[in-house]
Amino acid sequence: MPLHPDPTEPDGLSRARASDSSAFDRLVAPHRGPLHAHCYRMLGSPHDADDALQETLLAAWRGLPSFEGRSALGTWLYQISTNVCLRLISQRPRRIESPDYGPAFQSTGDLGEMVAGPVWLEPLSDNEGHAHGSHEDPASALARRESVALAFVAALQHLPGTQRAVLLLRDVLEYSATETADMLGTSTASVNSALQRAQKTVKDKLPAVSQASELQALGQDGLARLLGTFVSAWESRDIDALVRLFTEDARFTMPPLPAWFDGLAGVRMFIAERVCATPWRLLPLHANGQVGFACYLKAEGDNRFRLGGITLLSLRQGRINGLHSFLDPAVHRRFGLAEEIF
Repeated sequence: MPLHPDPTEPDGLSRARASDSSAFDRLVAPHRGPLHAHCYRMLGSPHDADDALQETLLAAWRGLPSFEGRSALGTWLYQISTNVCLRLISQRPRRIESPDYGPAFQSTGDLGEMVAGPVWLEPLSDNEGHAHGSHEDPASALARRESVALAFVAALQHLPGTQRAVLLLRDVLEYSATETADMLGTSTASVNSALQRAQKTVKDKLPAVSQASELQALGQDGLARLLGTFVSAWESRDIDALVRLFTEDARFTMPPLPAWFDGLAGVRMFIAERVCATPWRLLPLHANGQVGFACYLKAEGDNRFRLGGITLLSLRQGRINGLHSFLDPAVHRRFGLAEEIF
């Protein structure tokens, strides 16, 4: 997935070095989206990625006089952002998914208290992903979606910081081992060793087929049928029709609540006893290169549907094997969704 930026335009660089902030903004503008996506993969949270990107650009502005242009500006920015992320990783707990927090729940009576703080893996709206043109070829589009898929970003969080950085610089951004070693201030041998360990860990945690490939195999018509049936069953509270869409090992998670349900029986129980007790309206959205919905519920006595969660779907062989609901209003705000609908 080649993401290497074009070489820096000399005149713009000269003006930026002369403390022209507008010239600097123009120089870094094409890199903001890709850098934010890189920081998101490293940190597992778009909010943390915001912090890392801001710190990266501040460091770049201050360090621009020392930038000699021996590498592309983008490479230099990735070096700064990677090291910023490594420092943040050393200071903050890693972002986790519900199964990392505790065992699956066996009943729906008490879903636990919201677990606040920088704990949970958070979704990245496709609108925040790095820019890509309509001319993007299918292979690049597939790689781009795979690079921010929930499962991939979650797997990355299980890696030590340096292994995380090496895998992303080598396998996602496609820097050479020598370039990566230079960016991290280490040896090529160390990079190659870290890459092998990181690749094994990530492979063990990822599904055999990526979500991007699942979507590609299902096709637009197949996906439209699946999602249409899903929405109809959810909104009409047709439990049997809804459950028929799931795999036997389906999971339903809902951070920041600690509750999650594992397997078809558990998911069915939760849907029957809690989800279908409330009227819903679902509006489509996309995040992490995956399909999902903004889920609006109507409480008893209310005349409006109010935003309750963002749910992303994981698919396998044309069926749903994961429902990842995010209930944190801070996550919802990033998607620019209406708070309520009629």
